[in-house]
Amino acid sequence: MLKKLYDIVLSWAEHPHALWLLAIVAFAESSFFPIPPDILMIPMILARPSRAWLIASIALIASVLGGLLGYAIGALAYEQIGAPILESLGKADAMGEFSTRFNDLGFWAVLTAGVTPFPYKVITIMSGWTGMPLMTFIVTSIFARALRFYIVALLLWKFGEPIRDFIEKRLPLMFVLFVLLLVGGFFAVKLL
Repeated sequence: MLKKLYDIVLSWAEHPHALWLLAIVAFAESSFFPIPPDILMIPMILARPSRAWLIASIALIASVLGGLLGYAIGALAYEQIGAPILESLGKADAMGEFSTRFNDLGFWAVLTAGVTPFPYKVITIMSGWTGMPLMTFIVTSIFARALRFYIVALLLWKFGEPIRDFIEKRLPLMFVLFVLLLVGGFFAVKLL
């Protein structure tokens, strides 16, 4: 079923209203939808490289707004909506244990989920559920999602189709390594 949904979303890239569809997918992905907006972004940017920055900006804005919906779900309707979403992703068992440490890691948790393949919606819901300061959540979400979407746009704009395989298969690993280096560097500076 997920493969069929993936194929449907991918087919939307050629739709005349693809930018609106991208905004809907980016918004929904940040709070409850399982398919990331990159699926639409990649073919859209390859088809019209001159619109790479517009496409990335739409994904960014819609994703952060969707993240606010995820935050609201966690803050206002965790038991009714948030818990079932996290259960469907197989993340419900870790919630109790993770929530005790979450706000201490808030910036890093949102940053990591915003740029890596970890489901961003899990962090948006957790942020609201644990009461992370809203401004911290918003600023970090903007930074993380901008980093992710603009790097994808830059690579596609600069290299076109040849970079597609790298983005689809290896870029998530590169983002994970980037976050690990960033966190490691932060702790190294703090300890020195």
